[in-house]
Amino acid sequence: MTDVEGRAVPVDSDPLGAVLADVLASSHRLAPRAIPRLVEDTGRRLGLTGARVYVADLQQHALVALPTREQALRLGAGDGTVELETVLVDNSLAGHAYRTETAQLSRPGAGGGGSERTGWIPVVDGIGRIGVLRVTAPELDPPLLHRCEALAGLVAMILATKQPYSDVLTRTMRTRPMSLQAELLWAFLPPRTIGTPTVTSSALLEPAYDVGGDTYDHSLAGDLLHLTLLDAMGHDLASGGCSATALAACRSTRRAGGSLDDIAVQIDRTLEEWLPERLLTCVIAVLDTSTGRLDWINCGHPAPLLIRDRRIVTGALDHPPHPPLGLTGYGLPPPPVHTANLEPGDRLLLFTDGVTDARSATGELFGEERLADIVVRALADGLPAPEALRRLIQQILVHQNQRLNDDATVLLAEWHPERG
Repeated sequence: MTDVEGRAVPVDSDPLGAVLADVLASSHRLAPRAIPRLVEDTGRRLGLTGARVYVADLQQHALVALPTREQALRLGAGDGTVELETVLVDNSLAGHAYRTETAQLSRPGAGGGGSERTGWIPVVDGIGRIGVLRVTAPELDPPLLHRCEALAGLVAMILATKQPYSDVLTRTMRTRPMSLQAELLWAFLPPRTIGTPTVTSSALLEPAYDVGGDTYDHSLAGDLLHLTLLDAMGHDLASGGCSATALAACRSTRRAGGSLDDIAVQIDRTLEEWLPERLLTCVIAVLDTSTGRLDWINCGHPAPLLIRDRRIVTGALDHPPHPPLGLTGYGLPPPPVHTANLEPGDRLLLFTDGVTDARSATGELFGEERLADIVVRALADGLPAPEALRRLIQQILVHQNQRLNDDATVLLAEWHPERG
């Protein structure tokens, strides 16, 4: 390789680029259990004394260290006695890095590490949080931290591609067994957070290990953000099957170019044919991120909330809901399509009735006002949307003494064209 004046330039003139290229090349056939060793070896090549990956558990209560090769083999063999190192999300420096999606550094000598510095780097796939990367070195100066952030980004991509077919990674992220209907629904769900420079969408679903009939979807198609929130009647395997079937009908129709009306009609017909006597409520919406136009239908569901300038715009999206889907035999017309125009910075909050109808031991409802207040306060504090929803779910669980009587699902979309 030569420069513009014809002088020879070493091919490895960018050590960081060369190291990351090696990691990328190694990752294609990398066994998931080999990820910790690859990260550790790569960290040493970049000038670190140590590097280890921690992933968030399904409910984002703790950050769990990826298992060593020996631990991974035991997990893969079904050994339930394997204990993995964990760090709590809510009261640790690692958790602070995860919650705020910013790198955090310990003080010199903190935690008995002598002169070593410890850093916690967010591991984020696109804009979806996965975990953190713990790094150690005598000095974590800005150039070294830049290399660590690049490594964390590549680790996120590796984890995102390996996790869907790795039981070891899945078990690492779970703290207990999952019910059959929950396993069915989680297999259909998209990433919890997606986005572009102009829009962000984030969702959470509880009870994560025993969800019955709730599900969500969000996807991008050019300038359009599609949002779906479904709530099937009941809390059993048939409920999970109903939501999964409706979600498949929604996606199939949408990807074939169908409108909101078409989607509702197709879900209705599909339920009538394959799951008669099963009802399902939903909000299905499309946001044009180039103009801010929002179109949506509401079938028996709580009305979406519009958050503007850190407050709820009362009644902005209120319309009488259409009856639930699954009543085709009653000769009902298709649900009406509603339209609103968002302003830059507006946030759209979709939720199932398991959120607002959650009751405390004394019978007090969680309610829309409390829901809105928690989300608005978290966003006003500058927290990312995924963290705002995590805090909301925590408060719902506290309100019901850690035992939900119904599924609670929330989806928060923000239109921010000024960032583009």
